[in-house]
Order: sequence, then C-alpha cells, then structure tokens
Amino acid sequence: MFRFLTAGESHGPCLTMIVEGLPAGLALEKSIIDADLRRRQGGYGRGGRMKIEKDAVRFLSGVRHGRTLGSPITMQVENLDWVNWEERMNPAPVDASIETVTRIRPGHADFTGAIKYGHSDVRNVIERSSSRETASRVAVGGLCRQFLAQFGIIIHSHVLSVVDVGYETLHSLNREAYPDAMWEAVEASPMRCADATLTEKMIARILEAKGNGDTCGGVFEVVAFGVPIGLGSFSQWDRRLSARLGIAMMSIPSVKAMEIGAGFETTRTTGSHVHDVLRHAEDGSWFHLSNNAGGIEGGISNGELIVVRVGVKPIPTLAHPLPSVDLATGENIDQSRYERSDVCVVPAAGVVGEAMMAIVLAEAVIEKFGGDSMEEVMRHYRTGQNGLG
Repeated sequence: MFRFLTAGESHGPCLTMIVEGLPAGLALEKSIIDADLRRRQGGYGRGGRMKIEKDAVRFLSGVRHGRTLGSPITMQVENLDWVNWEERMNPAPVDASIETVTRIRPGHADFTGAIKYGHSDVRNVIERSSSRETASRVAVGGLCRQFLAQFGIIIHSHVLSVVDVGYETLHSLNREAYPDAMWEAVEASPMRCADATLTEKMIARILEAKGNGDTCGGVFEVVAFGVPIGLGSFSQWDRRLSARLGIAMMSIPSVKAMEIGAGFETTRTTGSHVHDVLRHAEDGSWFHLSNNAGGIEGGISNGELIVVRVGVKPIPTLAHPLPSVDLATGENIDQSRYERSDVCVVPAAGVVGEAMMAIVLAEAVIEKFGGDSMEEVMRHYRTGQNGLG
C-alpha cells in the first residue's frame, strides 16, 4: 500500500514528508525533485517569500546509494525564512508580548480553523493551512514521477486562463493536440502558457489586479501520457480513478473546481456527440477516435491521455483587505489583515497539480502491478500488458 504524510508549518524550521510503499530498487535523482520544487516557486505573480526560499530536498531515510530500500522514505525541505520567525514560531513557551493575530481574512481558513480548533490566535491556523505545505507534495510527487517514468508515464501541466484572459476555444484532448514543442513553450513562459500573446495579456491582467490591491485566479490543465488501461476500479466508490483524482486536485489550496476530459461541456450536448468511439487495431492495440472522457471510463483508465482541468480561486490575502471581524472582540471591522502573499498562484498550482496526479497514478500502478521490488513490479507490469491484446 502506498501512502504519505506531510508535516511542518509555513514559517517553522522545515517541511517533512514520510512516504511508504514505493518498491525497493527504484533509482532516484535528487536533482529531478529539486527541479520540480524550483518550478513550483516560479510563475509570474508570486510574492516576496519566493525570493527567500531556495527549496531543495534532503533524504533522511529509505534511500541508499541512489536507490529506494523499500522502507519508509523521509524527506525534508528547509524553510530559510525560519530565522526571521524563530521567536514567533518557537515551540517552547514565550513571552506574552508576541503579536496575536485576530483579524479574519474572508475566504481563508482563518475563521473556520480558529472556530474548529478553538484558537484565539489565528497564527495557529495560518501556519499549517498556508500553501507553503504544497512544497511537500511536490517533493513526494517528484518521487512518484520517477517511479511512473519506469512505465513510460509522463505528466505535464499548463495554464489555460487567468481571470478573464485565456484560450477562447479549448483544443482537442487527443495526443496530437499536445506536441513536445508545446511543453517546451510552457516551461519557457513566465505564466506557464504556451501562447506568447496570451502570456503577455495574462501578465498585464495580473499587474492590473496588483495595482488595485487585488488577486487573480484561473484555470490550469494537467495531462498524463502513457497511462495503461486498467488503473482504478468501479467496484467501490473510493477506488474509482476519477474520484481519487478529484480528491487529490480539490485538496490543493484555493482550488474550487475540477473537470475530467470535456467535463461540463459534455452536459451541453447529447450522448452521440460525447461518447468516444472505440477501435481495435490490427496490431492488437485499443484506441478511441476522441477523448471526451479524459482517459477515464467507469472509474478506470482507458489507455488515452488523462486530462483534468482545475479551477483556482483568487487567493484571499488582499493588499487592500476586505471588511471582516476581529476574532478577539467580535467587532465588525473595516479591514481584515494583510499577510505577505502572492497576487497569482495559477502557474505554480499547475506544478502542484502535476504532483498530485503523479501521486494518484503511482498509487494506482502499485495497486495493480504491485511487488516489493522494482524487478517484481516490472515483471507484473510486462505480464499485464501482454494480456491486453
């Protein structure tokens, strides 16, 4: 069974991840994980925190001489900003003069977290609910990405829109709609958008919002190539691959919507225009003439690209704060508080989406082709693939 846990506060000493269930003998490159961590820190619209942090992973257990041992893997990402917060985040009792945060930010976990856990200081909520935690998931996703590569599974993401600026017509969901050159353009773009003209318009829209003390949301798309037929199951609700992806994507901070394949567009027409016609080739392979299903039918991967689109709301920390309430007094106030923050996180959220896709697919691959070593897993995989003709 594959599983993972993350721990750590936004301004604590570090983020810690424990990963269990990856087979022994998987070759790992730290540089691949570090590269994903850097990609998460990029994207136009990020705040000053990204100028402080230099995210890189450190292995503490489960890896020896570049290969997994089959035992739990512990990783750590240092928070360089900790030195500026050591007194405020000290685990030991401190003087009562430390600032107490009581002004609630609308749209944040401030209110619900404080009420749920009985905190009088919202700082206790901010530190764990912060999107800083997603660096942990990107690190775990970096492990899973290297595992999936052994099966030819590759994952990419790109930005479709920011606020009201984006593609007017979405492309086909078939493989030919995603050439290699497109992903090269995505990684070269500060918005992680392949269209250079749209990139400029997105940046201008973010600058406009920033000038107004506002923030921007948007939509990103995650695409998985090379996913074999048969991952997931219809036998129980929580084993459906679609459900697992839904949980994974909706767990990303600020995410409010997700669709698989053509998604909501399929509700605006009839079945004869929606469902993907299946064909069987002379070489024994299976393929569909379209991919409106986004690579998943009946909760099971069907061999086509897995495509999900994810909607990210504008982040709730505004430079011109909205009216709110003071938690300590119950008084209605003209302005909530401002915590150093980003203006737009959509490009970075796409990288987190890749990580969550990798985590879900790695779990599903282990479930279907599992074994204690990579040699055993690959043997099961080859046997399974040979039976698909």
